[in-house]
Amino acid sequence: MKVTIARTEAEFFETVAWRIIAQILHKPDSLIGLATGHTTKGVHEVLSDIYKQHPFDTSRVTVFGLDEITNLPRDYPGSCYFRILNQVVRPLGISERNFLMPQNLADDLDLEARLYKEQITALGQVDLQILGIGENGHIGFNQPGTSFESRAWHSRMDSALEARVHRESRTPDSVHLGGLTLGIQNIMHSRKIILAANGAHKAKIVAAALKGPITTQIPASILQLHPNCEAILDREAAALL
Repeated sequence: MKVTIARTEAEFFETVAWRIIAQILHKPDSLIGLATGHTTKGVHEVLSDIYKQHPFDTSRVTVFGLDEITNLPRDYPGSCYFRILNQVVRPLGISERNFLMPQNLADDLDLEARLYKEQITALGQVDLQILGIGENGHIGFNQPGTSFESRAWHSRMDSALEARVHRESRTPDSVHLGGLTLGIQNIMHSRKIILAANGAHKAKIVAAALKGPITTQIPASILQLHPNCEAILDREAAALL
């Protein structure tokens, strides 16, 4: 695994953003998987700013979300759909026809997960998958203990995150919020993966994922075995390497 350490947080965001741009410039019809969260929000802001200053062709690129919160409408500002649509798709002029997200309001969410994976697979191999990492080592909604053989599925959500989303969305506690996510096997089939992490609070899990044993208790540790994976970190996140 290649490790790139940025000197500052600003440089970190720029580095990840330019990796995405480089992929599009190299292969204009790229299939790119995106993630959401505090880390990628900064990346997407820089990506949008660069596009405004130096527009490039996005007419053939297709983007999709790695995961989505279930049982919430898409217009909820915290949904992955809403974030990617407003942080990347619209700012970069990507056609909404080339923006894929799973159906997250359905009676059979496991079926929707399979259908979503089939929709992506029909477009070919994923050229670039962007990943964040949770403080417990999760990637997507693949929580500790998830099999490395997992495929797209309806997963549970971290309890702290679920509580926060319930509060922010004013969703009744009786509504179960889960995560519809691509599985670890799906992620590992990507041609290239970028794991992005910043901040001192990520240092411990980054060290465990990149240098520790490969274990399902730290799902991101499987990335050590990917033939074309780059971890892009700021100094704080790389402090324990």
